[in-house]
Amino acid sequence: MSETQIEQQVFVVDDDEAQRDSLVWLLESHKYKVGAFSRAEDFLAAWNETLAGCLVLDVRMPGMSGLELFEELCRRRSALPVIFITGHGDVPMAVEALKKGAADFIEKPFAAENMLRLIDDCLTHEREARIRRRGEADTARRLAQLTVREHEVLDLIIAGKLNKQIADILGISIKTVEVHRARVMEKMGASSLASLVRQIVSAEADEAGR
Repeated sequence: MSETQIEQQVFVVDDDEAQRDSLVWLLESHKYKVGAFSRAEDFLAAWNETLAGCLVLDVRMPGMSGLELFEELCRRRSALPVIFITGHGDVPMAVEALKKGAADFIEKPFAAENMLRLIDDCLTHEREARIRRRGEADTARRLAQLTVREHEVLDLIIAGKLNKQIADILGISIKTVEVHRARVMEKMGASSLASLVRQIVSAEADEAGR
């Protein structure tokens, strides 16, 4: 199954039954798949790293608060974007959560269209991030298949060196460079030099951004 075919779900965690049921009705009426929880602890028990979608989370709840759940999910490196539902007095906490990586927050009472817009944005972001992570993992797997010499040739290709220059630098024949180059292209699944360069540059940029 491709990343675009994985079914996303909107998880709602709110101890206020009326608000939770209202939000679930809104989402299901717009054809979203929804999972609802009345306690942060229950969602945490159900969470696993394969979940796709986003989380709509009330800041204040008895027991584990929404903020505490968010911080625990951060420690577990959850990839689910989080939208906080806040009361007016909770805005400073929500702003602090944004600094820690939350996607957004929305104040009660909120307009349905605003909530739906935030959720759509989060689902798009989560899907794109998941596709990007899959690409990074695929590139890393392919790079691991290269021999030491193929890595050397790849580095020089990315540096813009011609076959003759690579041969001179490595002290091998141009014919040998051509063989290594062909193997690099095959192992990396690259159909052209441009696609090979894009693949490596993207992987290096993602690594630097971590």
